[in-house]
Amino acid sequence: MIKKIWYFSVKLFVKTSLFFYCKKIKVTGKKNIPKKGAILFAINHPNALLDPLLVTSNNPRENHFLVRADVFKKPLVKKILASLNLMPIYRIRDGRSQLSNNEEVFEKCFTILKKRQTLFIFPQGGHSRDRSIKPLSKGFIRIVFGALDKYPDLDIAVIPVGITYQNSSTFPCKVAINYGKVIDAKTILQSNSKPKAINILKENVSNQLKELTVHIPEDENYKTVLKKLNDANVDFTNVDLVNKMITENNIPNTVKKPINFLKPLFYLIVLNSIIPYLFWKKQHKGIGEVEFTDTFRYGLNTIAFPLFYALQSWVIGYFFNYKIALTYLFISIFSILIYAKFSVKNAENN
Repeated sequence: MIKKIWYFSVKLFVKTSLFFYCKKIKVTGKKNIPKKGAILFAINHPNALLDPLLVTSNNPRENHFLVRADVFKKPLVKKILASLNLMPIYRIRDGRSQLSNNEEVFEKCFTILKKRQTLFIFPQGGHSRDRSIKPLSKGFIRIVFGALDKYPDLDIAVIPVGITYQNSSTFPCKVAINYGKVIDAKTILQSNSKPKAINILKENVSNQLKELTVHIPEDENYKTVLKKLNDANVDFTNVDLVNKMITENNIPNTVKKPINFLKPLFYLIVLNSIIPYLFWKKQHKGIGEVEFTDTFRYGLNTIAFPLFYALQSWVIGYFFNYKIALTYLFISIFSILIYAKFSVKNAENN
């Protein structure tokens, strides 16, 4: 009971902080999520740890996650992540000797599904900001069919989820989360040989993901198509419309990028948050993978900025009075909300 309270408290905190961090979060297809029963959500992965946070905070179920093992290195972090239903998945880059640990992880996944709970998996096997769906790994199929082999009476719904960012490397981000249609994994397995069932499930998930997020085929025209879309400043979160443009090769002409008239407000926010901002400017250069840029910024904005504002409010209250301090705190928070919701963000190159 305490663990559930902790989980849903953190989930509420994440949802609230993402409301301030994102310009807009568009969610479609939530009606496709069964209220009960085992579900495996197969999600594309453009933006590191921000992806599972966005999906789970806009999902009515309590979710379990498989995430890359290297984020579990520190004991305290490992304990906190485990309390929030996160489990490590080991890859070859973590060392071949570590791959055997996945057997224990898979057994935990089988148990989660047996209990008719939910599991998040990123079947592309890694994160990438490319606007295309990569070939899917067989790890998620191994978990689904492994659970069905072990518990033949179990029903598992596989639901593809597409995440599409307008601008995943700048603040504020705009994102679309699209839940796909339920795929009945048990029926596929029972109606086909194992190898054929694997290919059918893999193809069904891949095809849905290509419709649920913006998908530019990875061929010799990829960069040209992406440049045209960015030059036209399309709204990538209008996934169906953009995919139609790509399929029909009917991309609008180049447009002049609109001016962000709230830029002066941004500079005022920077001045008011100078210490955490300077910390960000120094630390973000050391981020090894560009996909983690947004995750690091979100974490800093969520923790450091509020603490800094609270400290400044205390100082103002100490030297003046607490009415002025509370007014300052309200203006600080409200200015960030105004900038996040109303600033102009153009399409970005990936």
